[in-house]
This record gives sequence, C-alpha cells and structure tokens, in this order.
Amino acid sequence: MPLSTAEKTRFRRIGHELKPVVMTGGQGLTEAILAETNRALEDHELIKVRVNGEDREERAAAIQQIAKSTRSQVVQIIGKIVLLYRPAKKPNPKLSNLLRSHLQGE
Repeated sequence: MPLSTAEKTRFRRIGHELKPVVMTGGQGLTEAILAETNRALEDHELIKVRVNGEDREERAAAIQQIAKSTRSQVVQIIGKIVLLYRPAKKPNPKLSNLLRSHLQGE
C-alpha cells in the first residue's frame, strides 16, 4: 500500500535526524547488504541507506532493487541517500525510529 502524503511528511521529518545505517561499497549491491538492510528495517522500521556510485541511473536501479528485495517503500531520495520504510512485525520501542520519535513527542 503506497504511503499517504501525511505519512511521507512525518517520515521525512523523523528521517531528517537519522544517519545512514547501511552503505553500499565498491562491490555494489550484495546479498550481505540486502540482509543487513532487512535486519535494520525489522529493527528500526525507518532507515537511511547510502548508495555509492557515480552513475545516477545505476544508483536509481540499485535503490529500486533494494526496495523490491526488502519489500520496503522509498520515502525520499536525496543524492546518494535513500530513506526506506517497512513496518516491523513486532516493533521494539527501544529500536523503532517511529516509536522512539513518538515517545519523544516528534
């Protein structure tokens, strides 16, 4: 289900303070990167990923592949940084960026 405009706005506001937790390296998109992205999404629900590479089209393709492979939604792309969202099966209030921001009053 696509995110509403209000959800995207809220997620961008929360994501503004986040640092990238996953970064692609010189080897590009690997199974290890996809596994780490899945783990981070399950823990945090909303994460930033840095997709390195000089070719804009290759980065865009990698971002789409990450989103598809992790069943996450792209909230925002700025340069080499993508903000991804996927609801956790069992959100942990100590790890979920969404729950923590709610507890802090956004």
